[in-house]
Amino acid sequence: MASLQNGLVGPDPGALSPEQLEQLRNFKIQTRIANEKYLRAHREVELLVSGFFREMFLKRPDNIREFAADYFTDPRLPNKIHMQLIKDKKTA
Repeated sequence: MASLQNGLVGPDPGALSPEQLEQLRNFKIQTRIANEKYLRAHREVELLVSGFFREMFLKRPDNIREFAADYFTDPRLPNKIHMQLIKDKKTA
């Protein structure tokens, strides 16, 4: 039977080495940077999400899944987002 070390029985095979932890930290940082760049390049994502939340809070639907499905499959949604992008460019 393995001896108890820091509350664990034997070595923890799932533990990361200091080098692996640093690599993971760098990966997380690079992923956040890449995500931020993507979102800045695609303003429509922010418009989709903020529009959804705005409508959800205004209407406070009982069935949020059904509401989300209806919101994101609305055939008018692409045009709404396009018009908002045009409006934003004019005011910028």
